[in-house]
Amino acid sequence: MSMDIDAPVALPSRPLIPQDSATILCCNCGAPIDGTSAAGALCYDCVKLTVDISEGIQREATLHICRDCERWLQPPAHWITASPESRELLALCLRKLRGLSKVRIIDASFIWTEPHSRRIKVKITIQQEAFQGTILQQTFEVEYVVAYHQCPDCAKSFTANTWRAVVQVRQKVPHKRTFLYLEQLILKHSAHKETINIKEVKDGLDFFYAQRNHAEKFVDFLTSVAPVRTKKSQELISMDIHTSTKSYKFSFSVELVPICKDDLVALPIKLAKQIGNISPLTICHRVGTSVNLLDPNTLQTADVSTPIYWRSPFTSLADVQELVEFVVMDIEPIGPQKGRFLLAEATVARSSDLGSNDVTYFTRTHLGAVLHPGDSVMGYHLTGTNFNNPNFEALEQSNAYSSSIPDVILVKKFYARKKKSKSRNWRLKRMNKDEGEMLPKKQDQERMERDFEMFLRDVEEDTELRSTLALYKAQQEKKEKDRMEGLETASVAETEQTEDGEEVPKIDMEELLDDFNELEVQDEE
Repeated sequence: MSMDIDAPVALPSRPLIPQDSATILCCNCGAPIDGTSAAGALCYDCVKLTVDISEGIQREATLHICRDCERWLQPPAHWITASPESRELLALCLRKLRGLSKVRIIDASFIWTEPHSRRIKVKITIQQEAFQGTILQQTFEVEYVVAYHQCPDCAKSFTANTWRAVVQVRQKVPHKRTFLYLEQLILKHSAHKETINIKEVKDGLDFFYAQRNHAEKFVDFLTSVAPVRTKKSQELISMDIHTSTKSYKFSFSVELVPICKDDLVALPIKLAKQIGNISPLTICHRVGTSVNLLDPNTLQTADVSTPIYWRSPFTSLADVQELVEFVVMDIEPIGPQKGRFLLAEATVARSSDLGSNDVTYFTRTHLGAVLHPGDSVMGYHLTGTNFNNPNFEALEQSNAYSSSIPDVILVKKFYARKKKSKSRNWRLKRMNKDEGEMLPKKQDQERMERDFEMFLRDVEEDTELRSTLALYKAQQEKKEKDRMEGLETASVAETEQTEDGEEVPKIDMEELLDDFNELEVQDEE
């Protein structure tokens, strides 16, 4: 093997110097370098050892987090949500360092630390031109100390009288079924996430907000799901006479239509002719953005929009608390079918009259598809009942409508459950509400439980109502705990039957959702 001793040898640590360029020696280590591009007569290795491009950049900093809402403070006063080791948190860490804007950031990543150490370490790689034609790259670590600091929103939530806007939702009805339905809509769409407090008052709820635009957004949501009318008022809190800066508190009054599902409604005769010449005596079968009415004698439907109703408001003739149980003696379908409604002629008798007299009533009903002889049905008994309602009095005095007032108006099928069900396989979420200074009385508590149970049965029996709600699977451990504590957990048994042996409506498991928040809590426990 032969070797040419005159052949040039390549040095990997130093760049090759062209033969036609001027060569000088490094003033520090004596290595030959290109004199035309030398950085202060220093070679590249000596430049890296003598020049620190990260000088002036912080190596330690402090991050503030709110322990209540787990949001991070982005100076000067902005709070952001960022999960551990996320891109948002990394961007916040880089913005926190002084002097980092003078260099070019090549790479940044987190270094693992103990989660309970309240320390965050970040490895940063930067580049900067040290001399003309000489670009240096350097990597260093920065340590952040995590400190707790309560954000203004959480501070206001724990302090009284610090709200900036309030939405007062009211409905003047003797039961809470509409509010229970509205509560489920709010929970499904997370429309209450900006509230700092929810207080339960007479005839409604108060939603408190820290900002005015959050309250306006909630009012817009209520307008899109329910027939309401709103009023706005403001109160001057303080004013700076030097800058003319004023501070206000805003109040939004939201009033719901005092007509609920399954209510008996007597329309003004003029309004009944305007909305399709429907019979003035109708049943409210659904309440959405408008009031949907049904004539049980002809299956004709009509909608009363929100502007039309509030132009000349009226109240219901009777509500669900005045329903009477009847027994179907005979029923025969006679007419057309519209959706789930089938016109039929039925002969019914009051369940309280069975065995004492033989009084029966003949009527037309829209429940021909679900009723059979021997079934129980809930309805309004008009014969011998006095109604203090001007619209109903106008019907009795009218020659065109007085003869068409029936003795009985049937509303819905009744399932005589053995007792209050406590083994349902589904449940509903509830909002955390402040009951105020005084707890409800015993009779009020019983009425609220009765309204909630009635609402649960409506959800089981009405598929249209159920499709608009979010139903969750009831966990076995949760059900056992609720059964011991007597909590309001909605559930239905797979084999639950009525006293007559007929199965009650059931909800399929395919319609239920998994509550991931509850699963996470159980895993932590």
